Formats: sequence, structure tokens, C-alpha cells
Amino acid sequence: MSEKENTGSTEVSKARFVIVDADDAEQRIDNYLLRVLNGVPKSRIYKMLRKGEVRVNKGRVKPTTRLAAGDSVRIPPVYIDERAAAAPPASALATLKARVLFEDKSLLVINKPSGMAVHGGSGLSFGVIETLRSAGGDWAGLGLAHRLDRETSGVLVLSKKRSALRALHAAFREDRVSKVYQALVAGNWQQGAMTIDAPLAVNERRSGERHVSVAADGKPSITRVSPIEVRKAASLLTLRPESGRTHQIRVHLQHMGHPIAGDSRYGDPAVNAEFRADGLKRLFLHAQSIAFDDGNGQEQLFSAPLPERLQEYVVKILARPSVNTTRRRKYLKS
Repeated sequence: MSEKENTGSTEVSKARFVIVDADDAEQRIDNYLLRVLNGVPKSRIYKMLRKGEVRVNKGRVKPTTRLAAGDSVRIPPVYIDERAAAAPPASALATLKARVLFEDKSLLVINKPSGMAVHGGSGLSFGVIETLRSAGGDWAGLGLAHRLDRETSGVLVLSKKRSALRALHAAFREDRVSKVYQALVAGNWQQGAMTIDAPLAVNERRSGERHVSVAADGKPSITRVSPIEVRKAASLLTLRPESGRTHQIRVHLQHMGHPIAGDSRYGDPAVNAEFRADGLKRLFLHAQSIAFDDGNGQEQLFSAPLPERLQEYVVKILARPSVNTTRRRKYLKS
């Protein structure tokens, strides 16, 4: 029986070369292929990588190889199962359309919901960018100006034009972008307004998952912190990252002994369980605003209010003098 008959495939693709754009940079090659070859069994994709059928810049690569903008990826002929290569659901597109904050000829700005990745990969068939592109029209060529973690909500800027996207990426590289976040952290923040200056290094676990830690040989990373409300149980902070490292805010706050409430990766499970018992069902990190020069001498500022459920949670948790602080003290000493 042929591969086509085994998989129920209805279409065979041709060998092709794809140039990686900025939207797809930093992804692992296996996750990239799982997304662009939606409908091809995962076992087939890993077999292609093992046999060297997939090449990056004419060289063989491991599944964990990360792509860079401008890389040339050779994708071999494969059978596509059209039944599996489904478009993002209409409900996801409707959700994002309802969260548009601004739109003009060059830009689209949305209030990204928590729980939706900005792009597919890591087992996800689609994210924000694929969902919005599925609408067609002048959204078909949308590009990401920056990224937010899957669990983080808030302002996300996309570009409709390549020229605008290049200008935005240049603004990020040249530190001409100002971003403001809000986070609820565990415990009583007693440091007042301060600057966290701690270099960060990205480590890769066996599972392929990226994990970030403070390391002397890491990349320079700076986050400015201003407290809004401080209590024994938790503190609400304003955060202004001056660098854009992966998981920067989350790791910096963990490093200070005050992990973000609901952070399953860098937080403390016991402390998170207490927040969850009080009704927090997500990471309490929100991208409140972003400001930048649009390249034409005009300052652009976009903001998104703290989600209503997080606002309600803040009122609830900060009204109390303390959660169970026994586990919190234990965590700070570890």
C-alpha cells in the first residue's frame, strides 16, 4: 500500500526552498516544519530530518536547530493530508477581530488574549498570526513586530507592509520602543522602585523546551520596576523592560524572590496553588502599553486595560493582609 493510501492524503507537495522571514526566526526547525507541513504525520517529519531530506542553508540539521531570518530551508516532497490541514477555527478569528485596538494602512494592533500563542509551533497548528492571516485581504501578509509569551495578554503590534515591519524591527533593535507591563507577584515587595540588572542565558532542556536563567555569561538584561500596591500576600508592579530577552520579566522577578502569580514555569507550585485556590487561572502578566516612533516622525502609543478578571482578582487578593505565608517564607529561603 502506498504512503498516500496509508495516510488518506489527497495532495503531494513538490520539493521547495523557503526563505525564513522575521516572523519565523528563532523557531526550532521541527516546530517550523510541523506548522508549515500541517497534515504530515510527526513521525514523517522527524524521519525527514534524520535522513537529511530537510536542509538549512544546504546543510543537514538536528530537530533542535533554531532558524534565523534569511535562512534557506529545503522542504522535500511530502504527501499532505488535507483533512488534517484545517484552517484556524472561525471562533478564534472572531475573538481576535473583537480585540482589535487600532488599524490603519500599515499597522494592526490587538489586545492578545492569554492562552493563545503568537504563532504556531511546539505542537500548535496555529497562533495569532496564522489566525489573522486566514482572514485574507490585507491581513493575509501580516507580520509580527514583536512577540508575547503564550500566557501573557495585552498589546501586540503587527504590520501589514514589509516596509513598516522593517521600520518596527529597526526600532526594536535600536531600543526606540517603550513597553510597559503589569504583574502581580508573590509576597511583599519591599525594594520600592528599582532596576533589575541581571544577565540572562537561554538553556535548552531535553524536551526541546527553552528555559531561561540568570547567568554571569548571559546577555545583558534590564528591567525597571515600580510598585503600585504592596501587601503581605502579593504585590502589583509596573515593569518596563529595557531589553527584550526571552521570558525576561518572569525570570527577573523570580530572581528577586517574587515570582509572578500563576507562573507554572518559573514560579513555586505550592504558592501558585494558593493563588489558584483564590481564583487565579492564568499567569498574571499583562502588556499594558507600547510606544514607538513610526518612522515618519510620529510617536505611536497603544494601550490595553488590565483584563476584567485580573482587575477583580487584584481587588480580592489585595484586600487581604496575607495568603498562607508559611510556604512563601520557605520558598524565599530556598
